[in-house]
Amino acid sequence: MPYIKTLTEYDYSAIFDLSQFAFQYRLSEMEFRKKVEEVQRHIIWGWMSNDELAAKLHLIPLTCYINGKVFKMGGISAVATWPEYRRQGAVKDLLHHALLYMKEHGHTISFLHPFSFGFYRKYGWETAFVEKHYSIPLANLKKNWGVNGYVRQIHDDIGMLHEIYTIYASQFNGTLVRDENWWKQRVLKGNDHVAAAYDDDQSPEAYIIYQVKNDVFTVKELVYNTLNGWKQLLRFIANHDSMAEKVEMAVPEYDNLPLLLDEPRFDQKLQPYFMARIVDVQRFLEQYPFELSDHQVLPALQIEDDFLSDNNGTYQLTRSGTGVSCLKTSTDRKTIQCTVQQLISMLMGYKRPTELYQTGLISGPPEQLQILENIVPDQHTYFPDFY
Repeated sequence: MPYIKTLTEYDYSAIFDLSQFAFQYRLSEMEFRKKVEEVQRHIIWGWMSNDELAAKLHLIPLTCYINGKVFKMGGISAVATWPEYRRQGAVKDLLHHALLYMKEHGHTISFLHPFSFGFYRKYGWETAFVEKHYSIPLANLKKNWGVNGYVRQIHDDIGMLHEIYTIYASQFNGTLVRDENWWKQRVLKGNDHVAAAYDDDQSPEAYIIYQVKNDVFTVKELVYNTLNGWKQLLRFIANHDSMAEKVEMAVPEYDNLPLLLDEPRFDQKLQPYFMARIVDVQRFLEQYPFELSDHQVLPALQIEDDFLSDNNGTYQLTRSGTGVSCLKTSTDRKTIQCTVQQLISMLMGYKRPTELYQTGLISGPPEQLQILENIVPDQHTYFPDFY
């Protein structure tokens, strides 16, 4: 009879054997040691058959910003099954186990990077992050940017990078709250170069992590808190015209770089990236920072969750101090009906309630939809990390 168990350091050999097979890579001895160090923060469960590891799932306890507020988020990662055990419900069992654990430990949302969007939609996750990919001839960036200050290469100044990143990240929904280990293990790794932009008062206002190879300037991360800092980094990229012919980067879906260029015709492609899921609907609604106005009547939400049935029900939002309380009720009053997938899509800011209503993905009285449209903050999603 298959069962799920928590894996430990004694299982690392089996864990990484499965990862290397499933994701088609090979770890050197040094890379293996780094992976071991990295997974110290993971909770890893194995789906066992005859006491052998048949499938596994990693949970990374993380936190992220939503409308400027910090939420506990469970990152699902490295889900893999040996071929001979596939289509036996192993991943389904592991996902359900992980969701129950997250709910018990106060994680109200979960993110993952899917191999198949359709597969994870069955279990309540939904697209929440889209990247815009640019491939720009470097000549397009050659212009008088009219900037003040300077750019310098930097080394090992995580404190400065973190300060710039934190201000930038809190403007989006879903961006991670990074700690020092995350910077070292997931961001500043490999042979990447790092440079920072400073204003005339020598205050850092932007940074870029990048590589230049085979005539391509590849931006790994570009973060800025001022228009001047952004333009400084664009000028810095353009100054590599003797080394590269084009620049490639992934940016937020609603990035406005084309507005700054004299020639905005270059390759631009939108690509769905990470998915999100609400783990505990009632707790998430109570934590969520709705934008409230005086004497506003709040809507009731009828939520359907096919995979985590405890979330099914009608939730009446009511005022509680400066925030919202949420009562799970069996009221017959008119409600907004949606799945748990569409609820996260709205509240993460990936799609507006009106957009989902117009495409038939949510339903309800128009006046209730308008109230929901008014109280959900208008802030976009962005996820510059990967796990």
